Amino acid sequence: MVIVNAAAPAPQPGTIKSARTVDEHRAVVAALLPPTEVVEVPVAEARGRVLAEDLVTPLALPPFDNSAMDGYAVRAVDVVGAGESSPVELPVATDIPAGRVDVPALEPGTAARIMTGAPMPAGADAVIQVELTDGGTERVRIAAERPAGTHVRTVGEDVAAGVVALTAGTVLGAPQIAIAAALGLATLRVRRQPHVLVLSTGSELVEPGRELRPGQIYESNGVMLAAAIRDAGCTAEQLRSVADDVDEFRKVLQERVAEGVDLVITSGGVSAGAYEVVKDALTGHGVDFVRVAMQPGGPQGAGRLQLDDGISCPVVTLPGNPVSSLVSFEVFVRPALRAAMGHPHPARPVVTAKAGEDLRSPADKRQFRRGVLDAADGTVREVGSPASHLLGALARADCLMVLPEGLDAVRVGDPVEVWLLDG
Repeated sequence: MVIVNAAAPAPQPGTIKSARTVDEHRAVVAALLPPTEVVEVPVAEARGRVLAEDLVTPLALPPFDNSAMDGYAVRAVDVVGAGESSPVELPVATDIPAGRVDVPALEPGTAARIMTGAPMPAGADAVIQVELTDGGTERVRIAAERPAGTHVRTVGEDVAAGVVALTAGTVLGAPQIAIAAALGLATLRVRRQPHVLVLSTGSELVEPGRELRPGQIYESNGVMLAAAIRDAGCTAEQLRSVADDVDEFRKVLQERVAEGVDLVITSGGVSAGAYEVVKDALTGHGVDFVRVAMQPGGPQGAGRLQLDDGISCPVVTLPGNPVSSLVSFEVFVRPALRAAMGHPHPARPVVTAKAGEDLRSPADKRQFRRGVLDAADGTVREVGSPASHLLGALARADCLMVLPEGLDAVRVGDPVEVWLLDG
């Protein structure tokens, strides 16, 4: 299989289209990823997935009246006037443990020893907790009166039958999975997780664990982006670094894309210099390379790669510097992936904080600075510097400070938009 576009001119090294705004490029990337289809998954595997349709309750919760306490099921009229100095004594007609299905009706003037969660016997309308009795097994002395309804969980008290318990678009966490299981549902209909292929390019890149030779560095962008993709709720497949060779890059990409992926993300090879393998291999084949008015992460690419058998695949190309690569993922790719899965809030949580220091920013670009938010006083401070190679600073950051276009300086105490990276 080969990539074809007979009419396309040969790509010119160093050619990058005119600048886009951040919002324009975000819209381009988002358009590459339509909503994923609906799939059915076991409830136990649904954590983090997005519910594709309303969950209508097939039964009520609780499904029967049951006891909220260990104690004695009684008719409230039979314990009127009971107190510590004047206990009421009743015969114990039966024991009702949780799970009993053959519960007899409670006769007037008797009590049934009952456990938490056990079904209430017909005729009983209150539970006297065991601490207010002598704990008798044949006869019980009750030292307090309680009105009807005391410690009784009624049918549908939690959720009525036939109502919407969870709406489409709900992100499924532990409580949502619990209610689905409590309703007896073995599977849930959710949006499919996009599968993303990650390629890192660079002849200088070496897989961690191997010995470095002069001029080589360990490959980190691929594993970083794969982790970010999984954190976004998708599945990721990482192809180890591909040499800076156009034919080899095309061959590797074509072979894997033919097997089916939702998105290809590349890292590196998109700037204006020589040996920019990604740009050279994909220009003229459905992928546009542009400069986005942002820092870090100016050189970007996005489009739908066209293959010779009619298959097309969305491709987003990110810069090779690690900070540029991850910031670009956060700005463009993560929200698009989450939106494709139906997340109600695809973007990172945003708060406003006070600048903890003076900052300078290029007025013609939107700048994303690594920061640490102090929740105690509501201030945010930069970690490291704006340089796009400082991975250590990125690892210490818990947020991104967003300095918009048209702003060239921030003073101490000024309001700053902050994206929370752990939200």
